[in-house]
Amino acid sequence: MKSKRDTRAAFLNSKDFGEQLLIKDRALAASAEGITISDPSLPDNPLIYANEGFERLTGYSVEDVVGRNCRFLQGPDTDPDTVDVIREAIRTDTACTVQILNYRKDGTPFWNRLSITPIKDAAGTVTNHIGIQSDVTAQKDAEDALQEAKRELESANERMRKDLEAAAKIQQALLPERPPEIAGLNVSWAFRPCQELAGDVLSVFPINRDLVALYILDVSGHGVGASLLSVAVSRMLSPAPGRSVVFEDGRGSRVATPARVAARLNKFFPFDTRTAQYFTLVYGLLDLKASKFRYVAAGHPPPVVLSKDAAPVTLETTGPPIGLLPSATYEDREIELVSGNRVVLYTDGIVEAENGDGTDFGDKRFT
Repeated sequence: MKSKRDTRAAFLNSKDFGEQLLIKDRALAASAEGITISDPSLPDNPLIYANEGFERLTGYSVEDVVGRNCRFLQGPDTDPDTVDVIREAIRTDTACTVQILNYRKDGTPFWNRLSITPIKDAAGTVTNHIGIQSDVTAQKDAEDALQEAKRELESANERMRKDLEAAAKIQQALLPERPPEIAGLNVSWAFRPCQELAGDVLSVFPINRDLVALYILDVSGHGVGASLLSVAVSRMLSPAPGRSVVFEDGRGSRVATPARVAARLNKFFPFDTRTAQYFTLVYGLLDLKASKFRYVAAGHPPPVVLSKDAAPVTLETTGPPIGLLPSATYEDREIELVSGNRVVLYTDGIVEAENGDGTDFGDKRFT
């Protein structure tokens, strides 16, 4: 059985040199890619060969291009730096591959993936340059579209980042600048959102000489939607005249009970299936004269009362989250306080915080 080497030798012996050249010429002519050969020994390194693939690619016939330098494919938007890369490769007899914007005979542009390789004789002297050309316009357009989409996405992300920063500043502005100075009462808080925007808001403000209102709310979810809802709710929980739910008439003549506040908020903020948002709330009235605290806990972790000489007492939840059930009812609870008592309001972010092992901090540790 003949080896591959024997078969190849037999083939070469059976074909004269002219036939071998004819086969190579047919292979070049049949290539789907554009193929050109130039002669650097002639002035301006003109083309001496172009196949049919080149004709189909550029619209130039062989008669149009033979004897001309291939720069005729360049046009007004061809990158001069890419042209310099080609010239340097030819000058130094090195191979190069570039993507260059060329122009067909009819003037239409196309992206050409051009590979130029020097051809050397037996002595190592460069006798010709062969250029292989492919139309990569569709690929280049797709790459450009991807880059443009990336730029647009980055721009949109930057705009969103700025919007989030602005929204975060607005939300931060809802928080009291400093604890109110109220005789017989010490107020302090810590606000640490886990994200730049969150749905947690708190406030403390005097209503009259004897009553102080305080609340903490937590909107479901995070981000812009939760932040916007928390802003809207906070405005209604403000003692400022208008749509305030703190007063029965919105003007300050009659203070609404905590249960009444929750019920009105539940009416103003019904559950929306498009956003699926609701919020939990603790709203309370501290009567400084009577030393009593009346509150409503609407689906929110209830307040914890700390005493000097007794164990912490967790108060009751008195109704479902606001906006979750249109027919929800809320009840007030009232406790008596003594000097030194501390009433702690918090969100579930504290008790749900996890350590490195994924274990919640939990209600038991908190209390």
